[in-house]
Amino acid sequence: MRFARNPNNRSGDYLEGMLSDYVGGKAKVKATKTGCTWLVTALTCLQLAFAVYATILLYYMSPSVELRTKPEFTWATRIARNMKQFIIPPHVHGRYQEAASLITAEIFSPITPSQVCEHERIDFVQKKSSDVQMIKLKRELYDEILDFQSKTIGTETLSELMAMKSQWDMRGPNRPKVTVLLNHFKRKTLCSQLDSLLQQSLPFHQVWVFSFGSPNEHSLKRIVESYNDSRISFISSSHDFKYYGRFQMALQTEADLVYIVDDDMIPGKKMLQILSHVAGTEKYKNSVLGSIGRILPFRQKDFTFPSYRKFRSKEAGLYLPDPAYDITVQKIVQVDFLSSSWFLSAELVKALFIETPSTFMTGEDLHLSYQLQKYRNAGSFVLPVDLTDKETWGDSEHRLAYVSETTVIFKDIVQVRDDQWWRALSTGYVTQWAAMYPQKIDALFYAHSVDEVKALAPLLEKFRSSVGKKAYIVVSGGNFCPCEDAAAALNWPKSVCKERRFKIFDLQVGALSGASNSEVPVLQSVYSSLKGLIKIHNPSVIITVTDIDPNVKKALKMASETNVNGTALVLLPRSSVSKVLWMADLRSTALQNWNRMRISVNIITQSRAPSLTRLLKSLSDAYYTGDEIPVSFNMDSKVDEATIKLVDSFEWLHGPKTLRRRIIQGGLIRAVSESWYPTSDDDFGLLLEDDIEVSPYYYLWIKYALLAYHYDPQVSLPELSSISLYTPRLVEVVKERPRWNPTEFFNRIHPNTPYLHQLPCSWGAVFFPKHWREFYVYMNMRFTEDAKANPVQIPKSRTNGWQASWKKFLIDMMYLRGYVSLYPNFPNQASFSTNHMEPGAHISAKDNVVRHDKADFEVPLLMEDFRTLLPNGKLPPASKLPSLNLFNQPVSLKGLKAAGAKLGQDVLPCNNATEIVTVDHITGLPQQCSKFI
Repeated sequence: MRFARNPNNRSGDYLEGMLSDYVGGKAKVKATKTGCTWLVTALTCLQLAFAVYATILLYYMSPSVELRTKPEFTWATRIARNMKQFIIPPHVHGRYQEAASLITAEIFSPITPSQVCEHERIDFVQKKSSDVQMIKLKRELYDEILDFQSKTIGTETLSELMAMKSQWDMRGPNRPKVTVLLNHFKRKTLCSQLDSLLQQSLPFHQVWVFSFGSPNEHSLKRIVESYNDSRISFISSSHDFKYYGRFQMALQTEADLVYIVDDDMIPGKKMLQILSHVAGTEKYKNSVLGSIGRILPFRQKDFTFPSYRKFRSKEAGLYLPDPAYDITVQKIVQVDFLSSSWFLSAELVKALFIETPSTFMTGEDLHLSYQLQKYRNAGSFVLPVDLTDKETWGDSEHRLAYVSETTVIFKDIVQVRDDQWWRALSTGYVTQWAAMYPQKIDALFYAHSVDEVKALAPLLEKFRSSVGKKAYIVVSGGNFCPCEDAAAALNWPKSVCKERRFKIFDLQVGALSGASNSEVPVLQSVYSSLKGLIKIHNPSVIITVTDIDPNVKKALKMASETNVNGTALVLLPRSSVSKVLWMADLRSTALQNWNRMRISVNIITQSRAPSLTRLLKSLSDAYYTGDEIPVSFNMDSKVDEATIKLVDSFEWLHGPKTLRRRIIQGGLIRAVSESWYPTSDDDFGLLLEDDIEVSPYYYLWIKYALLAYHYDPQVSLPELSSISLYTPRLVEVVKERPRWNPTEFFNRIHPNTPYLHQLPCSWGAVFFPKHWREFYVYMNMRFTEDAKANPVQIPKSRTNGWQASWKKFLIDMMYLRGYVSLYPNFPNQASFSTNHMEPGAHISAKDNVVRHDKADFEVPLLMEDFRTLLPNGKLPPASKLPSLNLFNQPVSLKGLKAAGAKLGQDVLPCNNATEIVTVDHITGLPQQCSKFI
């Protein structure tokens, strides 16, 4: 690369230096040291004469001298002519003669711009469309964009922009330094550009003229030198650095701002002042500004995106300004990328090279805007103009740029650029279409390897095949997970990787950042791309596998947290993916709450180590959803050694483990009721006695039910206070304790419909935080050692005589206030938990006169995916759930409340049979009597 600065003077020293180049290196004859002065003098004169003769001889042998036109001074001339023909063949002579003449002229006579400047001929008329329909469509789209931007980010006219406060003082000491970069190849506009820049109302700091691989390098250099301005430099190279070279050079500037201008742009004389002022405003300081821009394509009715060059298409986007359709820019407009000129801070130029461009042949304009938005959150804006003042125009002769944009674009270049902008949109570039039409999808899957694609495939397919659901998959691409391999793993055609349709997004991680042993490029690439994709598509959840690369997991977590509308990161164990297909049946608004709930497992144990071992094994073997699940062991003071050792050695892989042991024996009522207390309204407690065993699907049932009936904003079921894992076989609150089969009972509705029951479950149930706080206060206010002294006596309920039972108080509260529990209902009463009826505080107790038949309580565990057994393969709407009273009789939720109000034995006396006690759900304290609906 050659760097030349215009010489400021052509003094004798300069000429002397050049002449010394001609004689430099010649061997000088040393004078012989003798006493003869006359000999020294003679030899000196002889040497001088020979030097003069040699100079003349060299001159006549030079390619610039035509010997046939010169007078013949001596015989030496004839010798020189013969030697010249021998040394310099005739076919070479002509080539160098012109160059030598130019060099000689350069040495002996200064040049001026008028001698070397050439000007581009503009002998064509600006194209104007006569297509009325297209003019209408283009204008409509432009108006829609302006209207959207005026309402969201605000748009200003030129006068309004210039009235805004700027950090730059155009006339004072705080004047910005602006370096202008001009790149030239063949076009004859350099003089026009330099003339315009020299007349700017804000003087430039420097101008760098680039000639990379240009056949006109010499003439371009002469033009620069003809201006004889030390601020204007010429930089050339025989290698063509294409469109990115000028941006690479811009990294070297020490200026505050850079103005990179194509050779088809001739800026108006006020352009530097306008650009600098706007770039100094708070609103636009983190932006790239220009005079020409493009709005990328909008999605068509068939959900595909057209080429940006598609003819007669509104969705193909806009070229701004567009004289063909009489579209002018009179208010600042945000575009997807700028063309022909870019004005930005020198610092922002660095963003262009964060990712390696897919090609260096074209597309630097889009790549710059894409990288600036992706990594600097910077926008691209076309400045408005004053139509009556060409000095405010960034392109005072738009015909040059317009003909470049509209005619000198070949088919292969169009395809490359189409591929480029689609790749940008697929990796998180928020275009104007995306900003104007934010999408809403249910799920965005992420796979960093082909194996992960295969693991996620069943759930992805379920989402995509569910009516009304939208789900796409993002793959890392590059060497990690090539898009074509991912498509093959999903049994999709490889063409999906090229289609301009949302289905699979290839991030090309590694391919764009290059090979690295550091985790930073991968984390940065995944995070920045996912952040954009989340902003565009607004997924309710991002789904991936729990064992994904830790750095990728961090990136996904950070990206999901950027969505103000709420996107939950779902980390699924691979073994659970095919077991949670019910996710696709939940509303998006429910899925967003995936991570809100915190379900803890609270085990009550004392001296049944074999039973506890069985329970712990069933818990460890169950399917989970990647949640953190704390487990606590609550032991009474008389716990045995075997149980303590078992609890101590137990390894729980899903969350923290807590051990609690009472100092004084408290009994079962305290052991259970004090085993858990909620820390928030999203804290749910699963209470398990040690003779319980759970199904592998127990946690999935809890998660599914909570999301469907508690975390769905469109569902209102405040009466739901717990979720049971167990399906009872007896009506236990009446004296006869008759057998009861819900499958047969609900056969008319659906044999396997879940149902609501006023009876709480003590053999495996999840309790809700608000209702548990309420229960604490209620039991504290109503606890009596003598059960008969309890003021609540439910008509015909054998629970009235229960003693030392925490469940009795919960039944009373639920009856009085109309609360219910959700119960599963599957063939043969298969459940998510079972009670093995082993001797303990109640079973086989001396004071327990009720005989317990194990067959009445021990139910089979559900060992298959329960989703297929549900009505229509999913949980029914909350409004379709049947409800039963305490005695297994069908009663509406309102009827349950009416029964409690009628009894009127709550902690607050309510005079009206249409009122029940309501409480403060934070403290659980009763507040007032309220009418129920």
